[in-house]
Amino acid sequence: MRMFLAILACKVSKFFLGLIGRGSSLPGDIALKLCPDVLSRVKMPELVIAVTGSNGKTSTVEMIAQVLGKSGKKVIWNKEGSNQIAGVTAIVLSKCSFGGKVKGDVLLLESDERYAKYSFKYFAPDYYVITNLYRDQLTRNGHPEWVYESVKESIRPETTLILNADDPLVSRFGKDRDNVIWFGMDRQDFSSDSFTGVYNDGAFCPECKHRMKYDYYHYAHIGSYHCDNCGHKKHETKYTVTDVDFDSNTVTINNDNKIKLVFKSIYNVYNILACFAACSAAGAESDLICRELSDYFLKNGRILQFRLGVNSGTFLIAKHENSVANDRVYDYIISKNSPCSVIIIIDSISRRYSTGETSWLWDIDYDVLKADCIEHLYLLGRHAKDLETRLSYTDIDMGKITVNENIAEALHEIAKKPLGKLYTVTCFSDKGKFLPEVEIMPVEEDI
Repeated sequence: MRMFLAILACKVSKFFLGLIGRGSSLPGDIALKLCPDVLSRVKMPELVIAVTGSNGKTSTVEMIAQVLGKSGKKVIWNKEGSNQIAGVTAIVLSKCSFGGKVKGDVLLLESDERYAKYSFKYFAPDYYVITNLYRDQLTRNGHPEWVYESVKESIRPETTLILNADDPLVSRFGKDRDNVIWFGMDRQDFSSDSFTGVYNDGAFCPECKHRMKYDYYHYAHIGSYHCDNCGHKKHETKYTVTDVDFDSNTVTINNDNKIKLVFKSIYNVYNILACFAACSAAGAESDLICRELSDYFLKNGRILQFRLGVNSGTFLIAKHENSVANDRVYDYIISKNSPCSVIIIIDSISRRYSTGETSWLWDIDYDVLKADCIEHLYLLGRHAKDLETRLSYTDIDMGKITVNENIAEALHEIAKKPLGKLYTVTCFSDKGKFLPEVEIMPVEEDI
């Protein structure tokens, strides 16, 4: 009876909240109060896939849903992105019969890396994709090794792990396990023999704390590594990016599977690779995966084209409190090597916490913004002056920086100037302060 009441309450509350455009997790909260172990009582679909990690969860899940949906499977997934236990409960129960059977072929879940242990206390995914672990949201996550311990608690013996072999911290999850599928990337033209960045979380082996050695880096601490002391090293991979050609907009997996890129970013390549591995494990044919991922443009609002006055631009999400995500966005902008201006908005640091903690700004490699192709920098929002202080410790010409804490006022002024190409970089918490001020445009074939 408690399970029935929980399902009923979830469905009813989700319906009424949907009418007013609110609440993706509240129905789950209500259900969990009525029946705390409801996720152990429902009958899950034949296949359950979960994705977690510091970055790439939402994008990877969206692409897996696209591929498996086209393969003929009914996929239930948390497309709203509510990824803690209440959100997971809401999506599961909203797709349940009143008898407790989830009505779908695949349950596909994005799971918050800190809270996965609560969701998977009651059921085990068949496949569990772990993308990466970085410094992320210091106020709640502390250090990546602390997050590692939290994710470790969510892993069940019967679950097959799909792991990023290029991340020395993620690869620890596969130690002494046979049921692991590894994915990774071979050395590419953009790979480096030496580390670049402000800090190096791969400097020491996560297993024994001795100094780690790298054959090459792709970015941050992601690459090919080995420890001479304990033997911890990059594992051989079943699914491998063998070639990335940003000139021809293609990525090749296992030598034969070519996928055309719309967004030419190494993050996007890793998300595609994780999707390829998961969909292959779920039984999808390689040709289908390549066809569906080629020219696929994410619908989650992380990348958008816009017009502001006479200027066209690209809007890019980079999580506040996540330095690796910001570094990759700035690398992407500079890689275009085309004259541009960049708008950086830092107003609300977190959607969940009331915090003005900005130490994470010092972990971002802002020195790259001195590139000649960047003609002007606009720093906007409540913490614009904090960012200005951070940039004053770089070699950037401070004369090409404009600071304005009033976002709307600044955008109005920018709209009057013929600046050419614009890039706007901000987080989920601040995108609603920018997007209403611009005109959203159709996506170009190559952005």
